[in-house]
Amino acid sequence: MTTTVTLTGTGVPIPSPGRAGAGVLVRHGTTVLQFDAGRGTVLRLAEAGVGLHEVTALFVTHVHSDHVIGLPDLVMGRWIQDHVWRTGPLDLHLPEGEAAGFAARMLDPYAADIALRMEHVQEAPPEPRLHAFACGSEPREIWSRDGVTVEAVAVHHEPVPDAVAYRVRTPDGTVVISGDTRVCDEVEELSQNADVLVHEACRTTALHAAVAGTPFEKIFSYHADTVALGGLAKRADVRHLMLTHLIPAPGDAAGEREFAHDVRLGGYEGVLTVGRDLMTATIG
Repeated sequence: MTTTVTLTGTGVPIPSPGRAGAGVLVRHGTTVLQFDAGRGTVLRLAEAGVGLHEVTALFVTHVHSDHVIGLPDLVMGRWIQDHVWRTGPLDLHLPEGEAAGFAARMLDPYAADIALRMEHVQEAPPEPRLHAFACGSEPREIWSRDGVTVEAVAVHHEPVPDAVAYRVRTPDGTVVISGDTRVCDEVEELSQNADVLVHEACRTTALHAAVAGTPFEKIFSYHADTVALGGLAKRADVRHLMLTHLIPAPGDAAGEREFAHDVRLGGYEGVLTVGRDLMTATIG
């Protein structure tokens, strides 16, 4: 049995051709875990060969729209199919605070649609099971089943509160998903000897002068600089680093090479993937 890690979305809020919103899929046997659900997640899951009824649980890193805008789509889509698959409600795990509040309200705009569908086919309304957790600077286990565990730790995406990274342990190895964060000690510790680290990437060093004095200067301050990220991956002895949530989105292969150059400049010498949607890494 192997563990696979698939990038279901490598984009950011600004639309970019071929890049769905943030998302990472981790599969081990029949355990199917989705992390975040940005724009187009449902379609990317279908393209990855995953039915919505097959998703075991979904984990949210933080409340920014580009990470959760696809969540109602996933929940509603699964519910609409439930009279066929009978899989029941989806388990949603998310940090306490704004993310949990969003999930509790996310189906409100669909009240009329839900009522109409229940008149025709559906037997009960969609009721995703919300599991909100508190998280600090030390990792804590929040989920476990069939030899797979998920841990969460708070990260630094200020001013966004309650942002977390996740570590998935399977019998094959370890996968870490950073969520959105600047390079920080918490993710470095979480990533020690990880088989795969999926980390957001922002070319802050290269573009610092170009964004000085613009709103992007603030945005760059709470995302992960590619050069510093290379240093983190080297110190943590990460075997495979996958870059996602690419800022700015590379328009071609030359742009992707610039991301890779930055990371290598930071000292990382392991396996490096500049992410595109549906790229997959295998452990085991």
